[in-house]
Amino acid sequence: MKVHSATLAAWVATASLFNYSCEGFTTSHAFAPKKLQKSYASISPTTVTGAVRSTSTLLLKSSISDTTNVVERRKRPEYIPGHIPDPNYVRIFDTTLRDGEQSPGATLTSDEKLEIAQNLAKLGVDIIEAGFPIASPDDFAAVKQIADVVGNAVFEDGYVPVIAGLSRANERDIQRAWDAVKGAKLPRIHTFIATSPIHMTSKLNKTPDEVVEIAVNAVKFAKSLGCDDIEFSPEDAGRSEPEFLYRILSEVIEAGATTLNIPDTTGWNMPWEFGSLISKLKANVKGADRVVFSTHCQNDLGLATANSLAGALNGARQLECTINGIGERAGNASLEEIVMSLALKGQDTFEDPSKEGGGKLYTAINPVYIHPTSRMVTEYTGMKCQPHKAIVGANAFQHESGIHQDGMIKNKGTYEIMSPESIGLMRGDAQSGAGIVLGKHSGRNAVGTRLRELGYDLDMEKLNSVFQRFKQVAERKKGGVEDEELEALVADQAGITGALWSVSGLQVTTGMHGIPTATVKMIGPDGVERYVATTGTGPVDAVYKAIDQIIGVTVELEDYALNSVSDGIDALATTRVVVCPKKDVESMKISVQTDSSYSRTFSGTGSDTDIVVSSARAYVSAVNKLLAYNMRRRERLEGENGAAAAPAATEKKATNDGTAGNAILVE
Repeated sequence: MKVHSATLAAWVATASLFNYSCEGFTTSHAFAPKKLQKSYASISPTTVTGAVRSTSTLLLKSSISDTTNVVERRKRPEYIPGHIPDPNYVRIFDTTLRDGEQSPGATLTSDEKLEIAQNLAKLGVDIIEAGFPIASPDDFAAVKQIADVVGNAVFEDGYVPVIAGLSRANERDIQRAWDAVKGAKLPRIHTFIATSPIHMTSKLNKTPDEVVEIAVNAVKFAKSLGCDDIEFSPEDAGRSEPEFLYRILSEVIEAGATTLNIPDTTGWNMPWEFGSLISKLKANVKGADRVVFSTHCQNDLGLATANSLAGALNGARQLECTINGIGERAGNASLEEIVMSLALKGQDTFEDPSKEGGGKLYTAINPVYIHPTSRMVTEYTGMKCQPHKAIVGANAFQHESGIHQDGMIKNKGTYEIMSPESIGLMRGDAQSGAGIVLGKHSGRNAVGTRLRELGYDLDMEKLNSVFQRFKQVAERKKGGVEDEELEALVADQAGITGALWSVSGLQVTTGMHGIPTATVKMIGPDGVERYVATTGTGPVDAVYKAIDQIIGVTVELEDYALNSVSDGIDALATTRVVVCPKKDVESMKISVQTDSSYSRTFSGTGSDTDIVVSSARAYVSAVNKLLAYNMRRRERLEGENGAAAAPAATEKKATNDGTAGNAILVE
């Protein structure tokens, strides 16, 4: 899926119109309209439209910068390697194109990587780890292209993403990484070596002293190439000895490292363990005040986001993550989860007056680009999110429980802590504007609300009838009941109120070598349940014969039509039948054009996910109309006969009494 800039601009331009506010809850500044952000000197995101090229800088002018109600990212501090002027600012390091692509089956082409990188820049990530240049010539070319294009695309507020290349701690890797990223305005080399006992002995076959020497030499070599932004990672730091980490990190700082990334490579740590590790490193590593501490957490125990936030709570000011949380094995910390957690909770939950800045954490991410970027990554990698994935999953902003739907209709803030529009998902009027999915757990309020939106203003009796049928269908149908199917149920229930007969049970057996047989149960006007089993030429014919026997009518089937309301194997079927009574003089009609007589017909519709049940309901609906017509006709005839007999009786009584007036009064 290619997400065009015009579409993104439209998303951004309307996003703030859907922010929620309710008693005791207000949205974060990250989602506030421009008029609420004046004190934050915010800037609007830019698109690639209106690009103006100067000597070596591409200035991107936004086509939506003058929009008054736009969700805008906050102004970020000046980028300085190894130092963040605002102690509350958290840098977002995206490694979707490097660690994310290491997911089995997630191979990306160079052009796809470039498009994703361009969207990451619109999203506003501080650092894009574009790849592992030594891995292959194609990887090198992709990283270089991103560095040359995205790494030189400066936004109107001066923002340009840092472009990083990963390398092992050897000169060949480092040289290759530098050659790939040096064309960017802000290039970074990210080098690493394992530091846990199991890695040093089993994988590297190196002593701790040798590992320290390799790490120091790697950082020095990167610095000698002219790179002044060097990130060092002690791989598997989560299982490394803290004292050894103090030693190796102190020495790489002395050698020139500007960012220290602490990876929980195997997802082994609990949040309190990982947070404590970050705190200890900041307290015991020499020169810790001259570098930025970073986290890189894997999701093997499902704690990657929690561990990353625990790191931020304890002083980490760069968080490494990926779109949709993709990555090796169980994946990485999810960018959207980290960003939205800080946006919603960063201003108070991380607050600590004893810390520099007070702990009111924030990022400069523009959240309205989260959803389109997530969709792009999903499409290009072929790795779909689970439906219940936080923030970007298909079900993240949908509601089926009747209690939840009732709350959402009354106030969206009851069950949503952020609006889908704030992440670029334009819900609009779909699903009642509240993500309502009509399913078996839905309540009467949700069904009634959707029907009113579709133009059906039903009284309570009819609504109850439709709701009862809705529940029966929703119990058997996966994926929710669509609008067209709900309308079919309304038609199905039309005229059902006060029906004489109803189907209470039905079972058929049929096949190539058996005789189609149907057993039908029905409840009549007297409330008694009756059942009959018959055979027929097919399952529907057998059902219709059973219905005829139970009700005791003889009708001819004039027309039978079956249609699917929606797509899919579990789609709702709608059946329409037309019947007429056999040899019923009372039901004959006279044509005003030909003066000939013909039988009166009665139609009925029925809907169900089972075509036989749908057919039975339609047939019974038509027969009920025929019976109701005959009843009304008899009542009318009896009324006419009674009215004709009344004058004779009155005249006789008046004569006997001697006064017509009294006769009339008596009558």
